[in-house]
Amino acid sequence: MMRVVLDTELSGERFAKACAQGGRLHYIAVAPSLAPAADIDDPRLRAAWPLNLPGFHRVILGDDVTLDLLVGALDAVLPQVTARVNEFHLGAAVAPAMARTLAKLAVQGAVLHTRAASEAQVWALTAAGFVCRLAAGDDRAEPDVVAEYRSYKPQPAALLAPVRRAIVIGAGVAGSSAAHRLCARGWQVTLIERHAQPAQEASGNLAGIFMPLLSKDDNIPTRLSRAAYLFALREWRRMGGAGKVFDGADCGVLQLARDAKHAVVQQEVLAQWDYPQEYARWADAQEASALIGAETPHGGWLFGQGGWARPASLCEAMLAACGDRLQRVFCTEALQLERVSDEWHVRGEDGQLIAQAPTVILACGASAGKLEQASELPLSKLRGQVTHLPVDASATPPMLPLVVCREAYVTPPSNGIVCAGATYDNDDDPQLRASSQLENLTRLAEIIPGDDVAALAHSAPLAGRVGFRCAAPDRLPLAGALPDYPNAGRLEFLADVPRHNGLHCLLGYASRGLIWAPLMAELLVCQLEHAPLPLEAALVDALDPGRFLLKQRRRAQ
Repeated sequence: MMRVVLDTELSGERFAKACAQGGRLHYIAVAPSLAPAADIDDPRLRAAWPLNLPGFHRVILGDDVTLDLLVGALDAVLPQVTARVNEFHLGAAVAPAMARTLAKLAVQGAVLHTRAASEAQVWALTAAGFVCRLAAGDDRAEPDVVAEYRSYKPQPAALLAPVRRAIVIGAGVAGSSAAHRLCARGWQVTLIERHAQPAQEASGNLAGIFMPLLSKDDNIPTRLSRAAYLFALREWRRMGGAGKVFDGADCGVLQLARDAKHAVVQQEVLAQWDYPQEYARWADAQEASALIGAETPHGGWLFGQGGWARPASLCEAMLAACGDRLQRVFCTEALQLERVSDEWHVRGEDGQLIAQAPTVILACGASAGKLEQASELPLSKLRGQVTHLPVDASATPPMLPLVVCREAYVTPPSNGIVCAGATYDNDDDPQLRASSQLENLTRLAEIIPGDDVAALAHSAPLAGRVGFRCAAPDRLPLAGALPDYPNAGRLEFLADVPRHNGLHCLLGYASRGLIWAPLMAELLVCQLEHAPLPLEAALVDALDPGRFLLKQRRRAQ
């Protein structure tokens, strides 16, 4: 049984006491800002402490302790929490108007402690279903109050613990991350992959880039990428780190401005949001030129914790961590899904039964469309050709200390190769082609000026890799229960969308799979386990695979 505690004052002492009680603990703390990591006494917590950035920060401290740090104004943050809370600790700043929100989060019998409660706060809590009493020996004008949630309204049926057996289809970064998080929670997982090794499709590139998005209005893609990027960095460090447990480096990413006008916009974004320097800062033209070893006129954003990773090695590291809870079924393609009683049967060629389990997760990119239940999802395949430049006498690629990007990207050398790319093509040609390489190298010459780089467009041998990204129309991932298109009638809200029982998906990662994958897997596993969600409710809705069906029906109604 997991205890869920919500603390509106971020008390380190209360968190330590809650951890000392033992058992599974999920602690949710709300704060307007975060102290620097150096101010945190607990060394384990200090090592995982997030930067002071707005939003939800999921910090996994071990198999039994998870900490959510929610940064922002309490009245804005609290309605975005999705959790079933056993214990509340409220400060005096909690307005009476928040009582109903607290009641929505409370399980029957939840205990609430509030400090220096006003009469209005007590009345509001009572009206919301809490039975209040004074804390022992407290006779102040605004005393501490203890309350218990006792709703006399019909309560939702108790959520049953899931049967912890699942099938994951696809062993790229999406499927490997799902298997990793499921096994960490004690699930038995069967991983089905049509190739002999993981990460042979869109996740098969030699280098993937990890960096966040920035915007003036802090829109949904920006907020989502920030949460996902920071969660991925924490999880990779918990695994052992890039360049140690898997191939890669947190060497930094320099995103150069396209022109003088764009440079002004980039600087305005940084000035507006005042990000911590470690997260994002401005590198002027002089510093940017020094970093890339060539004159560049405008400067750009510098993401000091960004970098690159080889997705296949990351997948292998995650799968290795699964231990004996993971069964690999490779060289086998899932072609049909059938619900039989309380389980899904996954069948392959000639209808052969491959595996069966109550829960199935589709993490196979655009190939998911071959399965009947996912065939109506509006997913597209985008061809991407990456150019490989050998570090030898046949070519003179730029030798950079960090990733540099603008309209394209170029990586530092690794294992004798520099990667540059990638194209976005609307065709399904799997072969390398000279026109795509020319496009990559022309863009590279615009990023890194110089005669040697410009000459690569005509002298570099045709080498690289073609992969096909899976993308949704809004370029956001799909994470959650799969919609049942044939049984959908009139729809008003996401809650009205019918779902296939036990069938879920992690799809549409496009070119950001490295950072999407860990948090999307964590989100889905929390949904399966009825645990607190690691994202604000508005972002969870933005990722819901039923969003396209809902829009379709609303337009038709």
